[in-house]
Amino acid sequence: MGLDVKSRSDAAWVNHTIEVLKKISDVRVLLRRAESAARGYEIYRTPGFSDEFQATRARIAPALADLKQAVRDKPDHVALMESTEPLAQRRMEIAAEAMRLRTENDQAGIAALQGKAEGRGLMEAVMANLDRLSAEEERQLTTRTSDSRRTGIVLLGIDVAGAMLILLLVALLMRESQRTKVALQSTLTETTAAKEMLEAAVAERTEHLVTAHDELRLSVNVLQSTFHSMAEAVLVIDTESNVLLSNPAAERMLLHRTGMNLRNLRALSDVFHGDGTTPLKSEELPSARVLRGEQFENLEMIVRPHSSNPVRHLMISGRPMRDGQGAISGAVLVYHDATISRETERQLQQSQKLDAIGKLTGGVAHDFNNMLTVISGNTETLVESLKEQPELQRTARLIDDAAERCAELIQHLLAFARRQPLEPRNVEINAAISDIAKLLRPTLGEQIQIETVLEQGPMTSHIDPSRLTNAVLNMAINARDAMPNGGKLLLETHRVVLDEAYAQANAEVRPGPFVMLAVSDTGTGMPPDVQEKAFEPFFTTKEVGKGSGLGLSMVYGFVKQSGGHIKIYSEEGHGTTIKLYLPPGEGAPEAAIPAVPPAEGGAETIFVVEDDNLVRNFVTAQLQSLGYKTIAAPDGRAALQLIEAGQAFDLLFTDVVIPGGMSGRELAEEVAKRRPGVRVLYTSGYTDNAIVHHGKLDDGVMLLTKPYRRNQLAEMIRKALNGGGAAG
Repeated sequence: MGLDVKSRSDAAWVNHTIEVLKKISDVRVLLRRAESAARGYEIYRTPGFSDEFQATRARIAPALADLKQAVRDKPDHVALMESTEPLAQRRMEIAAEAMRLRTENDQAGIAALQGKAEGRGLMEAVMANLDRLSAEEERQLTTRTSDSRRTGIVLLGIDVAGAMLILLLVALLMRESQRTKVALQSTLTETTAAKEMLEAAVAERTEHLVTAHDELRLSVNVLQSTFHSMAEAVLVIDTESNVLLSNPAAERMLLHRTGMNLRNLRALSDVFHGDGTTPLKSEELPSARVLRGEQFENLEMIVRPHSSNPVRHLMISGRPMRDGQGAISGAVLVYHDATISRETERQLQQSQKLDAIGKLTGGVAHDFNNMLTVISGNTETLVESLKEQPELQRTARLIDDAAERCAELIQHLLAFARRQPLEPRNVEINAAISDIAKLLRPTLGEQIQIETVLEQGPMTSHIDPSRLTNAVLNMAINARDAMPNGGKLLLETHRVVLDEAYAQANAEVRPGPFVMLAVSDTGTGMPPDVQEKAFEPFFTTKEVGKGSGLGLSMVYGFVKQSGGHIKIYSEEGHGTTIKLYLPPGEGAPEAAIPAVPPAEGGAETIFVVEDDNLVRNFVTAQLQSLGYKTIAAPDGRAALQLIEAGQAFDLLFTDVVIPGGMSGRELAEEVAKRRPGVRVLYTSGYTDNAIVHHGKLDDGVMLLTKPYRRNQLAEMIRKALNGGGAAG
């Protein structure tokens, strides 16, 4: 009976110790929850976190007092709790002070408070005291459990001894009955056999349980490692949208972590469908749909945070969780960040669209320039012949001006299509930009302040300098129009290296060194939809008649044809920056080509190969007016027949694109086989790969682009006859 009383007492003390350990755990949870709510408020500044902090803080003091009351039988534990209570209260006061300073936006106070780093030390001291108290209670739990077990064993021994005594008395009473004794012996034998079988079964079952436990622990470790190393964000939520479990990717990608509520986080950002324009209603959110029992894969969603965090394009999969009765008990949501891949797709589509427009433009240019050559050449002659009739001459000049504007338009389109023949050389960028800045000052006006920030040291780029000047001039004029009330235009140069990561995020970019030229303004800026179309030809936001929409498209074509990269950075109301990444030059800068003096005619024979009858007649007439003799052929086959017949000539003047399956370049090569050393001058309104490679004319090739004027024709013919162009 005494042992039974002691056993009950031991069990009571074991339960008491377990209760104390639970109270310690409750205090820990309250402290962590209050600290988490305070941090949440500092990050998001939402009232929900403040309310949660105040409610949790109010429960901490009673919990500490309850714990101290529970350990009152141990003076040292009471002393430890009395030293812990003020530390915990001080930690809560610091957290409350930090929240107050954050609410008042007192940055100095926040910095001073953070500089002390008092809160972390207090929390560590409180947790250390609780750990010490918990360890002592666990030790006592072990001791009391052991004492209780020993008492139970003694009681069991007494029970067994009593049973044996009873069996002995029964044996003595039944000693006289041999038959009963035999029956009892048989029963005892069977009982022993059954006991041995039971022991064997228990041993086998125990072995299976140990093996299963080891396998389960291994599986849990593998699942935990996989869960925490996943690149996708994973959230496990309950039916109230509370986050029960999250992995590191969720906190990094979504700023969501365990303990948060998705309904509270909804107010921190705007959420749209995959098109980026249609808002998602509350009932359409992934968490709401999956808690209704829906299953979905790759649901597209765009999140625009109200803070400075970047916009994210997310692909979400969801599965509801169900309990044993089939009711929904929560859900699992997996988020894949598709922001980079979607942006790359958008850039690639934009690039393909611009390429398609460029090919269409180039296809039209050849025939259009043929017609302009005839129109502009004849109107030029007409203007000269109408000197005695001013009214008619004025009309002819209008036609001539219109033809000139058409020619400029086609040249801009060819620049966008990357079909303009470039003459690149090594250009000292800083010197070129300084000269261009001087040119811009009278062009832009006094209301525009022009500044240059040029990186020191020699910096060359292999480009066509005249095209660079046109590109900067076009960007500067756009910047001026974006600053109607005046502003600042900034020209910057830097040496940069575009790495593999940048190349992967931007279509058609090759990694490596570049010379970066940035043109920035303080104007109205461009919205995202305008930025996407800024390089398209004829796209403009200006009023009708105030812009052709070809300025930036020409810049785009020049940069791409030069082997570079162009990027727009703009924000409405703050301005725009256009960055040109130009290929670096090798070697010293090359001097500009000196101007050629005006050319005169001559008496040589010119062999004209031109498929367009109007252009052929016009060219031969112009050459004859300059004193030259002319021979004409419509295609390469006819030209070779005349040459094989012995026709003499001094210069082959051929269109690059001619019918009959032979280009002008191939014709020149065939002629060179029959007439070694022959001089060749090419002409074209659309340069293909016959004489232009990698954006520049082949070495030794002379080209007169259509449409051209009489003086340009005379100059290039004379230059070619004097040794400027060869067939090889």
